[in-house]
Formats: sequence, structure tokens, C-alpha cells
Amino acid sequence: MYKRQVLLGFVAQFTVLGELGHDRAQKIAYADFRSELALATAPVNHVAKDGTSPLAEGTAVAVIDIPAIGLREVVFEGTGSGVLTRGPGHRRDTVLPGQAGTSILMGRRAGYGGPFSRIGELAGGDRVTVVTGQGEHTYEVMGVRRAGDPQPSALTPGSGRLTLITADGTAYLPQNVLRVDAKLTSQVQDTPAPAISTALLPQADQLMGIELIALVPLVLWGQLMFLSALAVAWVRQRLGLWHAWLIGVPVLALLGLLVAGQVTRLLPNLI
Repeated sequence: MYKRQVLLGFVAQFTVLGELGHDRAQKIAYADFRSELALATAPVNHVAKDGTSPLAEGTAVAVIDIPAIGLREVVFEGTGSGVLTRGPGHRRDTVLPGQAGTSILMGRRAGYGGPFSRIGELAGGDRVTVVTGQGEHTYEVMGVRRAGDPQPSALTPGSGRLTLITADGTAYLPQNVLRVDAKLTSQVQDTPAPAISTALLPQADQLMGIELIALVPLVLWGQLMFLSALAVAWVRQRLGLWHAWLIGVPVLALLGLLVAGQVTRLLPNLI
């Protein structure tokens, strides 16, 4: 029984429940970020409010708006699988949108609402707007890149670029990555150094990265689920099938969702 619950939980996490969780996270983050913008406390660099530690993963850093594909999403700091369940993420080894240099935003292709599912439809000239603590920044799409396509020309000093990245290929079965490049057309903002260098970027934050740390809670929840399944089997022998189903179904369903949630973190972050 418990294997079936895990499978159902896995499917639910990536589809209906995942999308609901993404939508709820976006609504809460958007309200909070608007308040921070009004109070002028929204992040303008990679440092937390204490002035010393780096921004925590999952901190809202921007709102991206692309009218051509109906996209409006809060962007969070970090690009690990867990962060990208809530919406697009900002890669921590790049500058923030609106600043000089290339800012990279990564988002899921299909799972958890698939916020970047349509970026491949963008064409040259389409407008991208990003709001950060430094104001509103506008970009103009240069084009879409797939594996094997030529790289865009190098940035000139003092200019800015935005690169959107997601999985390419069939939904849930990615074959490579897709990139959309856009040039900054608004004024370049002050540009502090990124939080970490590219060489130190964790594997979980890189393209198609997985969060191996999820193995720890996965093992713990899996053990609890196995013990619960044994307990349900004991109840069935002692009290009967009806009692076992009455007690076991909600317990195993909840544990199945928890286990499935950790399994999804072990899959590539752009799916």
C-alpha cells in the first residue's frame, strides 16, 4: 500500500498540489515584496539586512513581468530545487536584474506551475520588465538559444543582460536547456559583487542540479512510512480491514506526500 501512496504523492506534488503550492507561495511573496518596496527595504544587493551575511535562499528579490507570454512571477534568491518549487530563482553567482553584467534567472519547465514553460515562444523585440529594490528595469529580448546555438556577443563594459533558463524538450523529460537572452534598455544601476563566485556555486544551484541533502529527510520519512505500514497491517489483523483503512489511509497518504516532496528535490531543478 505504501508504495502506491508514494507514487500518487509524487504525481500530485508535480502536478495539482505542486501548482497550488506554487500559486500560494507567489501570492504571499508578492504581497510581502510589495510591502518591502513601499518601505524601501527590498534587497538591492546580495547581503542580508544585518549587513554581513548573504541573502537567505528563498528571499524575494524581484518581480518579473513578460506580457507576451502572460508571465508575472516573484523571483527568489537561489536556484536549488526547493526554491524553484515556489517560482523562478536568481542564480547567486550573477548580478541582480538591472545591474551591469549578466543576471541569470532559472525556472521550471513543467512542474510546480511551470512558470517558464512558455519562454521558448519569446521573439526578438519582446519586452521584459523586472522590478527590484533599485526600481523598474526594462529589457528587450534578443533571441532564444538551444543546445548548439551560437553564444551572444560579449557584453560591453557598463551594459546589462538578462538570461532566462529552463529545461528544453518534452515536459518532465528534459533533453537539454533553453535560454532566452535580453539586453538591458533602462539605466544601469549600482552593481555590488555577487554573493559567491561561479566556482563556489553549489551543484544543487547549477543547471539541472539536484539537492542531495534531501536524502536525509527522505530516509527519515521513508522509515516512518514503513513503520506506519507495518502498524496498519497489525491493525488489520487485530481489528479488521475497515479499521485498517480508516486509520491507515490518511496517515499513509500524508507520509506519502512528505516522502514524495523529498523525492522531487532529488530530480533536476528545471523540470
